[in-house]
Amino acid sequence: MGKSKTSRRSFIKKTTVALTGVSIIPRHVLGQGFIPPSDKLNVAVIGAGGKGFSDAVNTYNNGASNIAAICDVDWNRASKAFEKFPLAKKYKDYRKLFGDLKDIDAVTVSTPDHTHAVIAMAAIKSGKHVYVQKPLTHNIYEARMLTEAANRYKVVTQMGNQGASGEAVKQMGTWFNEGKIGSVNKVDVWTNRPIWPQGIAAQTNKPQIINGLDWDSWIGPAEMVDYHPQYHPFKWRGWWNFGTGALGDMGCHLIDPPYRVLGLEYPIEVESSVGAVFKKDWIPEYLPHSCPPSSRTQLTFRATEKNPVDLKMTWTDGGLRPFHPDLIPPDHPIGANNSSNGVIMYGDKGIMTCGTYGVNPKIYFNNGEILLYEGKAENWNLENGHQAAWVEACKTGYKSDKHNELTSSFDYAGPLTESILMGNLAIRSYNLREKNKSNNKFNYPGRKKLLWDGKQMRVTNFKEANQFVRREYRKGWSL
Repeated sequence: MGKSKTSRRSFIKKTTVALTGVSIIPRHVLGQGFIPPSDKLNVAVIGAGGKGFSDAVNTYNNGASNIAAICDVDWNRASKAFEKFPLAKKYKDYRKLFGDLKDIDAVTVSTPDHTHAVIAMAAIKSGKHVYVQKPLTHNIYEARMLTEAANRYKVVTQMGNQGASGEAVKQMGTWFNEGKIGSVNKVDVWTNRPIWPQGIAAQTNKPQIINGLDWDSWIGPAEMVDYHPQYHPFKWRGWWNFGTGALGDMGCHLIDPPYRVLGLEYPIEVESSVGAVFKKDWIPEYLPHSCPPSSRTQLTFRATEKNPVDLKMTWTDGGLRPFHPDLIPPDHPIGANNSSNGVIMYGDKGIMTCGTYGVNPKIYFNNGEILLYEGKAENWNLENGHQAAWVEACKTGYKSDKHNELTSSFDYAGPLTESILMGNLAIRSYNLREKNKSNNKFNYPGRKKLLWDGKQMRVTNFKEANQFVRREYRKGWSL
């Protein structure tokens, strides 16, 4: 099969070179994965409310794609997309969409984190190119499986961390490669998230399911719970069954610049501490299903070919941030303009900083000089370019030049996501408890440095943490 496809494409390439402009070759003749430049990419949008709507618009904006289908479990949230793309076929179940529409070329996945992998895997196995919002997956195992499947089925992929395609991140890479800050042994990364409730107990009342919402499909592969607005819309991010907390939500935007610039690989160690919630004196709430209100997590990375020293990366969220470095003048913000999100890389010649998506990078040298980024301000325009590049790569096909130029295909986004979600192993292990039989109090054995074997996807010194590497799937929703 693979040989015939290759020879067919080779024949077509030679034929079209010889007969340029003479004929239009039907798509099915060219074989799976190749789309003639004259044809528009047929895209199915899965998850069309909120972020999903902007992903649909950005995919459509460069004029090279057609929004052929829209799938959302909540048609109230999807109504804006339905109005924007009135000719698109409407679905609530992505499985029915894939069964009905065989001429879909590509899929965007902009659903809650817990459904990313099952939807993206179904698309990949159907030979569809995929664009998946960050984080790529809900857990480490899923990221590995999607990365391997994308190469096995030869599809073009991109994760929605749009800063990766920005000129500012490229400039940071150039500065580092020129040796401007020297070797880096410390990185600080922080965010103002969560901006949704975390560290709370689940409410147990049972409100009526809102009209237009298919709750069973919303739950998808997760364990079934009753509908409640504490989960949908938006607030799912703060529940481990559905979201990945502040680290999962913003890590792929903020950790991407140092991971990319320094050429990092899987971390080897992680430890964390998290904020506690008290309703009674001396007795912390036990909230295993809710992400914590704040956390501080440290990842250790080995030296790489690009950065010849080991480094420790500290992540903080929930309003926590690093102290102001001495090299940065007291009146200057750290990271973003209001210091709410940012990155600081500490080199032996100076420090390099940036905000979310890598924007507004600067270098503060040890001698007091400051180097400012002189490129254009990109901010929200990044998304257009990031998704437009994916659309063009889908049209030229797997391993084409345009595909190889993508900045967050799963070959990169998969290991990045694994490295970020590895931090959640320590965050979730922190409050694992066991009762002490001698005094009826609790011990917390997960409050220690966890040693990580990245290739094997396992913690080697605390086996209980490995329950968070992958999940159990509800019947009918497996990978």
